[in-house]
Amino acid sequence: QVQLVESGGGRVQPGGSLRLSCKVTGVTFSCRTLRWYRQRPGDQREWVAQINSDGLTSYATSVKGRCTISRDNVENIVYLQMNDLNAEDSATYYCFVLGSGHWGQGTQVTVSS
Repeated sequence: QVQLVESGGGRVQPGGSLRLSCKVTGVTFSCRTLRWYRQRPGDQREWVAQINSDGLTSYATSVKGRCTISRDNVENIVYLQMNDLNAEDSATYYCFVLGSGHWGQGTQVTVSS
């Protein structure tokens, strides 16, 4: 059974940083493409970043240059390092294993002074 457990969210001031983590079980982690999405209240879920099995990364324009996605194929964890956060980054963040159809519970990020 596929399970995704996100953590690392919280409240941070504008300009601050957070590192989100997502522990994945139930899939052959090292072979899978992994994504982060986020969803603000009242909005659709939007894609944030992706890392494939070769370590190639891509980012949404809104976070490019401020966020870094990475993966640990030993611990089966995908990370999202977020820097220079602003109010527009406030959302619930979810990780996703491409092709799995499963979502975690998300982790809340609030950027506020």
